[in-house]
Amino acid sequence: MANPLQLKSFNHISLLCASVEKSVDFYINVLGFFPIKRPSSLNFNGAWLFNYGIGIHFIQSEDPEGMPKIAPINPKDNHISFQCESIAAVEERLQQMKIEYVNSRVEESGIYVDQLFFHDPDGFMIEICNCDNIPVVPLSEDKVWSCSRFNCNIQNRQHHIQQLIPM
Repeated sequence: MANPLQLKSFNHISLLCASVEKSVDFYINVLGFFPIKRPSSLNFNGAWLFNYGIGIHFIQSEDPEGMPKIAPINPKDNHISFQCESIAAVEERLQQMKIEYVNSRVEESGIYVDQLFFHDPDGFMIEICNCDNIPVVPLSEDKVWSCSRFNCNIQNRQHHIQQLIPM
């Protein structure tokens, strides 16, 4: 596969916060991240956390009151996802912590993925899932994406080429 930018891995996500302190507390106590040293040359309020091979960088908003209001939980909205060992254990813990969440389930060829969606203190959505139930299957080079208004499907490249170039 091509790697035009010679990328190595996912490094971090940066999130704007109304309160860095509240966000740090949430990501440490709910998601199990831990604080790491942040470069001293960064001359603005923020914090860096790390775990699971991912960095989360928080940046204090200059206008905390102007931050977007928290929307209803919508699994089709922007989110970051973490795999877990037990959905039941996560759900029990979210209930104990009184964190509002939404359940969802995906099925592919008789394999099920259970998902829990909830918000951090600033409304950024988090998914916890057993997504590793569905194997990662690269598309072969003879397949192409075909997207309509409502759905994307994989088509055989030869069939797609025949549709584009009438013979």
